[in-house]
Amino acid sequence: MTQDLNPYRPPTANVELQASTAVDDRPLAGKGRRFATLLLDYIGFYASGAVVGVLLMFVLGLERATAFYTTGWSTLMGVFIVLAYYLFFEGLWGRTPAKMILGTKVVDVATGEQPAFGSIIKRSLARFVPFEGFTFFGSNGFHDKVSRTKVVRTR
Repeated sequence: MTQDLNPYRPPTANVELQASTAVDDRPLAGKGRRFATLLLDYIGFYASGAVVGVLLMFVLGLERATAFYTTGWSTLMGVFIVLAYYLFFEGLWGRTPAKMILGTKVVDVATGEQPAFGSIIKRSLARFVPFEGFTFFGSNGFHDKVSRTKVVRTR
């Protein structure tokens, strides 16, 4: 049986592969929209902290929960809540609830796709650098530069 007449041969296509030129033409999210996203995310942090606080009160009891918050562990808990918030939402969907509401999304600079989880970790940890919030007076934030990400509008 010749190769041309073989009915069991997989189909072929004559396609020329071109170098991937993934250009993300979506517009960047403006500073005002990003600031509003930050404010809404702060509401999410506080709501998450309140839920964790109530759960701790039920698990530990009122006296031990009060001691937990007065010994400084609450600061560490706050850091954990912010990290968990960003890692969960941006790691799964590339957007926090505030980004979903305001129509923005985190994407990788090179590909325009959702960033790798390692980039999300870098992005989240960079938010704890002192004075990181002031880096938006430039063209992009420090946590975007470190993680090689950008925030684009989706609508």
